[in-house]
Amino acid sequence: MTEIIIGARVSRVALAALLTLSASTAMAQSISLEKTYWNRITGTYELKGEQVTFGQMAATQMACLKTSGTEEPFHAALANAARLTIVGDRLELYDAAGTRLAAFVAGNQAADSSSAGDLAGTSWQLVKFESSDDTTLTPDDPTKYTIEFAADGQLIARIDCNRGHGTWKSSGPSQIEFGPMALTRALCPPGSLHDQIVKQWGNIRSYVIRDGHLFLALKMDGGIYEFEPLTRSK
Repeated sequence: MTEIIIGARVSRVALAALLTLSASTAMAQSISLEKTYWNRITGTYELKGEQVTFGQMAATQMACLKTSGTEEPFHAALANAARLTIVGDRLELYDAAGTRLAAFVAGNQAADSSSAGDLAGTSWQLVKFESSDDTTLTPDDPTKYTIEFAADGQLIARIDCNRGHGTWKSSGPSQIEFGPMALTRALCPPGSLHDQIVKQWGNIRSYVIRDGHLFLALKMDGGIYEFEPLTRSK
């Protein structure tokens, strides 16, 4: 039995944080406990009394570096669950033989979720890029790589020796997409991260704000950009 004790609002209407059951839709969030990056799993479920069946699940492909091993047993718990019980602030999933697969306790969803309102009006500078193979790239000057999010869905960016503007949108918690960006065309010096960022810009799909830093994740385990609040020159 794998016991997963992670924050969740417990009710038959909404089991939030790691597991959300609403109407006939199930949504799950798998978390790396060493670093807070998110994958989201959506699908269907059927609940009759305590009998539960989860349908086929579709997952995002956000890069989760140095994971704690939670994701695979969580998938297995959903696939094998046959019974769901709620006692007080605790929810438990069991298989058909009565073996407990996973347990959830009540927690605070807001502490670990991100919404579009968190980004509007904020400005960030690049700390580093970390790929799924643990390769880390650090800018020579963080203030050469900046993003400023406007509340109207517009953004202003500096990518090393070039500056530009574009659009952004968030269709759900921790989800983000960037539109095409119009940039100046200066040739940046060797060692610049300019070409990589421009190439990967449209592949960013999710984000989280954790401990005052912004993490932007590429699809298909491509890597994660970490930003800190922009340092303004006096």
